[in-house]
Order: sequence, then C-alpha cells, then structure tokens
Amino acid sequence: MYIIGLTGNIATGKSTVARILADLGALVIDADRVAHATMRPGTAVWEEIRRTFGPDVLLPDGHIDRRRLGEIVFRDPAALSLLEQIVHPAVRRLLQRRLQRLRRRPRPPRVVVIEAIKLLEGGLRPLCDQVWLVIAPREVQVERLMRTRGLAPEEAAVRIDAQPPVEPKLQVADVVIRNDGSLADLERQVHEAWERLPLQP
Repeated sequence: MYIIGLTGNIATGKSTVARILADLGALVIDADRVAHATMRPGTAVWEEIRRTFGPDVLLPDGHIDRRRLGEIVFRDPAALSLLEQIVHPAVRRLLQRRLQRLRRRPRPPRVVVIEAIKLLEGGLRPLCDQVWLVIAPREVQVERLMRTRGLAPEEAAVRIDAQPPVEPKLQVADVVIRNDGSLADLERQVHEAWERLPLQP
C-alpha cells in the first residue's frame, strides 16, 4: 500500500488533483472530513474548542459553526495555532487507525492519498511515502475563493495570508503540480507523476 500525501495552500486545486487520482484508482482520504469528525458534538475536541473559543462558535444545534470559527482564527495567528493544537493530534490518530484498517484488508488498496492542507504542519508527513504539492498563483487562489466560496476579495486575501508560506513545502515535496493552466494540463501532470510511482505490478 503506497501512501501519497497531497497538500497545498487554500484554493490551489488539491481537490481537483485528488479527483484525478481517484479516477486513476487511488483511495482518497480527505483530512478535512476527518477533522470534521473529530469536532462532532460531545467529542473531546468539540469540548476543547467550546472551552477555548466560547459558546459563540456553536450553532443552535450544538455543532461547531465552522464559518464563525474560521472568521476568528484566520484573522488571529495565535487563535489559529490554538485550534491546530487541539485538532491536529486527533486527526493524526484517526488517520493512523484508518490506515491500519486498510492494511489489514485481504486486498489493501495499491495507492492511498491523504489530502491535507496542513499535511506537514499537522505531523502527517511520517505516514506518507511521497509528498505531492499543488501550487497556484495568488491571483488564481483569490478568484477561486470568490467563485467557489462566495468570499469578497478582502476575505479571500485574509484566508490566503493566514496560510503557511509555500517555500518550506517546496523543499520537502517529491512532486510539485503547477495548477495555473488548463484542466488538461493539470491532468497531464498528475498522470505523469502517477506513472513514475514505484508500484508493484
């Protein structure tokens, strides 16, 4: 079972790359969905978030208001760091258990992709055989956030500026996917990197 860690900052096109990899036969695990699971009402992570950020980050049904929480942490690096200290260890534990279950299958998947915006910062690198990094120009990121999430330009800029710098990721990436062209160009890059994977026949 070969594990690709797929990362990149917000609105660079990780999810599109993940879909292409799924079409090629990979099993994709979205770390953001794993993070959602850790935040369900009543969990230790949910309780810690409520205690740290207050009841204003809860919806009337008790679930965490992720948009409200995002407004807080994306404007305050200290708050973002606090949130990550709460969530990252829980996500890492859940992913480790998921990978163990997959390995115990009679026929484990040949390739598993962990799609995670904070792959390196969240301590997920040791779980992976390769790191794939998706990058895109800032103006493309802003346009995508406005189009896909309905954000104003200044809101999009705040979210992009809250991301870690890309340079350290470039230094550790085994594969860099440049998503600044057409979908066909993106697919070509992904297919070429897939063909270079050291997979058993």
